[in-house]
Amino acid sequence: MGKWDDEYDVVVAGSGAGAMAGALAAASAGLRTLVLEKTRVLGGTSAYSGAAVWLPGTRVQERAGIGDSTESARTYLRALIGDDGAAHREAFLSTAPELVEFLERDPAIEFRFQAFPDYFPAPGRMDMGRSFVPLELPLERLGEELAGLVRPPVDRDRAGRGHSAKPMAQGRALIGRLLLAFTATGNGFVRTETPLTDLVVEDGRVVGVQAGSVRLRAPRGVLLAAGGFESSAPLRASRAVPGGADWTMAPDGANTGDAIEAAVRIGASTGLLDQAWFCPGLLTADGRPAFTLGFRGGLIVDGSGRRFANESLPYDQMGRRMAGAQGPFHLVWDSRAGGLPAISVPPLTTDEQVAAGRWVQAGSLDELAGRIGLSPQALGETVGRFNGFAENGVDGDFHRGEDPYDRYFSGGRPCVVAVDRAPYFAAEVVLSDLGTKGGLRTDPDARVLDGSDRPIPGLYAAGNTSASFTGPVYPGPGIPIGSAMAFAYRAVQDIRRNHT
Repeated sequence: MGKWDDEYDVVVAGSGAGAMAGALAAASAGLRTLVLEKTRVLGGTSAYSGAAVWLPGTRVQERAGIGDSTESARTYLRALIGDDGAAHREAFLSTAPELVEFLERDPAIEFRFQAFPDYFPAPGRMDMGRSFVPLELPLERLGEELAGLVRPPVDRDRAGRGHSAKPMAQGRALIGRLLLAFTATGNGFVRTETPLTDLVVEDGRVVGVQAGSVRLRAPRGVLLAAGGFESSAPLRASRAVPGGADWTMAPDGANTGDAIEAAVRIGASTGLLDQAWFCPGLLTADGRPAFTLGFRGGLIVDGSGRRFANESLPYDQMGRRMAGAQGPFHLVWDSRAGGLPAISVPPLTTDEQVAAGRWVQAGSLDELAGRIGLSPQALGETVGRFNGFAENGVDGDFHRGEDPYDRYFSGGRPCVVAVDRAPYFAAEVVLSDLGTKGGLRTDPDARVLDGSDRPIPGLYAAGNTSASFTGPVYPGPGIPIGSAMAFAYRAVQDIRRNHT
């Protein structure tokens, strides 16, 4: 056996919301816990997110008086994904209230309800949503050293810049609060720029990790919560994941499937490897995508110049429509919108994108069509038909504006707005994603399973390193984060049960 460079009770690979929640649970229980991060900062894609957390039936929803319950969430999930993953569904639902109570006992962690509709018109749906978000975190409360460990917002991070002087918000607030609580336990430690390369097995049990040249012992358990493989072009191609590694929202250098591949090498089984949390993306001046949602104007056309879906669909559903259509895709809008008629992360401005050649501006629809390689006749007919729907107030093709989700982003105003005021604009829309959602198969306690459905002792997985219990469905805002946190928490409870 090789020599160990250090020893912890638990090693957590990854530093997104799931990883940090699991690490906090372990450290709070008195377990010496290490967070192992491949890049120089913590948070992964969670830090870029709006930090909606879909954990139903908790005291956060109760405080808000919105009428949510575990039973209504069960009805909703059953309607969407059936009973194939019933054991995982029930584990998730039963854990949500306990997890939130545990988190909010820590003075560093505070949540509030934020309206954001569930994504499907199914029984049990909450039209105003059931997710919640962290409160903003003043930088001085976190302190300079810890603040420097949290990944900045996507635009600043891509430009190599740190945080602004403003309080940390959204995903940064979530990671910052979890980090503050984790380090305050006295049992929490962090190693950045230390990629996991292999798992160490002794007598059939995972007892530690190899991280480059560093060998770290973790006799109680290793939790893999290091994201998916969305940034690996070879892995995406071999598993037929739509979109592309250049179009994912994952941070640079992260989410290349290292943890999944390390587990597969010791016999772990996998599932859902062709799936991702999809979204439309607009290419920015530097060629990277901007996650785009909440379309409140304009229309999206395919390579033939025709509409193919309700543009205001929840982003994963719109992404899946794109995966089944023929591109290239373009968003077309006019001066009536007063800028991009949608929300983008990072924010995009017209002048900058036009100057960079990413957005096209033209004085007429015919000119616009020619500049983006579409038939002027096809685009003109499509926009004319769309404008007729705008005049009548009904989208006769795709029912845009009829769902509460559509109207949420339009502020109650019509979602189908005529495109008829020059100048006109067009931007290429690519199939982006927030991460792959296929990975290691686990049981309801997040124990990684081998090819015979037996747990691999000492090995756990959560978040996008594991195969999502929701299958190809994205039920509501924040379920990737909520489920990652819940199953990471369950992993730690299993570790504690088996070592007391």
